[in-house]
Amino acid sequence: QVQLVESGGGLVQAGGSLRLSCATSGYIFTDNAMGWYRQAPGKQRELVASITNTGGTHYGDSVKGRFTISRDNAKNTVYLQMNSLKPEDTGVYYCAAGRFGIITQRGVGYWGQGTQVTVSS
Repeated sequence: QVQLVESGGGLVQAGGSLRLSCATSGYIFTDNAMGWYRQAPGKQRELVASITNTGGTHYGDSVKGRFTISRDNAKNTVYLQMNSLKPEDTGVYYCAAGRFGIITQRGVGYWGQGTQVTVSS
């Protein structure tokens, strides 16, 4: 059974930092691209960041220079370091995995349950 379990969300003031983690099991982690999507109330789910199985990264325009995605293949875990957080970063953050890339939602094969990130002004 495939599982993606996020942790690290919470409430933070603007300008602060959070680190999200996504621990995975039940499939071959190293074969899959990994990443994070987020969804704010009333908005569509959008890509935050992705990382290929060889370490190539891609970021949404709104988070470039502030967020960093990384993966630890030995721990089957992907991380999202979020710095200089803004109120508009508020939303539910979902971990995602896909065999052939997850830059579009169509490529996502597995989703986590989501973790709430709230940035207060």
